[in-house]
Amino acid sequence: MADLSLSARSLELLLGDWRGTGSAYEALAERIRLLIVDGRIGVDTRLPAERDLAERLSLSRTTVTAAYRHLREQGMLHSVRGSGSVARLTGAPAILPAPLESEYIDFSKAAPPALPWLAEVARQAVDDLPAHLADAGFDPIGTPALRQAIADRYAARGLPTTPDQIMVTIGAQHAIGLLSRALVGRGDRALTEVPIYPHAYEALRAAGARLVTVPVAPAGAEGDDDREQAAALVQAIRHSNPVAAYLIPDFQNPTGRTMSRDTRARVLDAAARQGTVVIADETTAELSIDRPGHFPPMAADGPAVLIGSVGKTAWGGIRVGWIRAERPLIRRLLAVRSPGDLGTPILEQLLVTRLLGRMDEILELRREQLRVGRDHLEQMVARHLPEWDVPHVAGGIVTWVGLGAPVSSQLALGARREGLIVAAGPRFGVDGPDALTEPVVRSGAVGRADHDRDEREDRDGHDGDEHVGEDALGTVLGDGAGVAHLTRIGQRADAGLPGF
Repeated sequence: MADLSLSARSLELLLGDWRGTGSAYEALAERIRLLIVDGRIGVDTRLPAERDLAERLSLSRTTVTAAYRHLREQGMLHSVRGSGSVARLTGAPAILPAPLESEYIDFSKAAPPALPWLAEVARQAVDDLPAHLADAGFDPIGTPALRQAIADRYAARGLPTTPDQIMVTIGAQHAIGLLSRALVGRGDRALTEVPIYPHAYEALRAAGARLVTVPVAPAGAEGDDDREQAAALVQAIRHSNPVAAYLIPDFQNPTGRTMSRDTRARVLDAAARQGTVVIADETTAELSIDRPGHFPPMAADGPAVLIGSVGKTAWGGIRVGWIRAERPLIRRLLAVRSPGDLGTPILEQLLVTRLLGRMDEILELRREQLRVGRDHLEQMVARHLPEWDVPHVAGGIVTWVGLGAPVSSQLALGARREGLIVAAGPRFGVDGPDALTEPVVRSGAVGRADHDRDEREDRDGHDGDEHVGEDALGTVLGDGAGVAHLTRIGQRADAGLPGF
């Protein structure tokens, strides 16, 4: 039995404007298939009953039945009488990881390959373990040595920090989840940029947040005006009064843009005045390729809670991250954490303690790898797909490729058939009835925000952004083989060949 279910109303919101010129059942099936492929409908999610969806979409039940049957024939749905229909995905699933023997090239995960010397450091960490075997091994706060090493790293970057301001977590995603549960109550508003890292808004929503979104332009793109972006964020904080704001100030995922020091100070000042806690995800903050200027941790410019990890620098398989916050919040996080887990594994903490001592060496390696990947992606796309727009990012792991047409989901579907997994642009939008779009200053125009929940529910709609990114593709600064594969698939898509 599926653990997750999707109501007819939620699916309607995800579907957006799905009707085409062909048969209704084929158009409906195609849209649901795209939603499964790009992960907005997770594998094993139960779809609404045929009767409920038909009523919601004002369709005949025969049409919905035919659409579901078409999806089953394609291997996208599995139905059991009395248990409903659940989403499936042939090959590499959208949410579940591809098996190690998979022949897919995965461009959907913003993570580097493991460090070449990681196994050596892991063996050294095992040698450190006997000194920690005298107690039970449950560690909800972090070993003293690791917290000191993290504090020292912040100090080296320009932010004096003490070990008691650090909590070690099971990766950055765990940190986002803990902060969401500690800061957000059901119905509270939480602000985030859009497009944005999907698992961040999922954690906020799971804590009960109503999401307030502020559009952000890709690095170097038209509309990438730092002053306007600062004004939009400040305005959204003042108007919506969120309890928390999740931001990625350095090499934002997926747009690659970086906030200026002035924007950081303005946003943090506005947040402090409203009582909004700013959560700055800095997991990619040190992955500069050639960014000019000095960018210390965001908390150097005002009150902010910081998230870090080694997942983007050393290897994603090392599930160790951390939170830097003031002591009262650290104590609150400890209380929130205990019902869910009993601490971060000691052996992995010993490994990370050693890795932090070699961080400058690690960053030098990553900087060169990312430079090669970025330059190769830009050159290949310019040569073979000149109509695509690849922003020139100064660091980070990802970029936001403009496709020139709303074909991102369809391209992602076709790419999967060709053995390449890419993240369709809408995956980075915020869907659902609780998504609010705040007014955004753009070239003198101010959009209207809906701040009234009752009015929103009466309309049975929302001002969210389910179509964000349909003309863009989030991709990593990947290896040569993957980039070559992406450009070949893009050429096929532009040529209108079968499968696209």
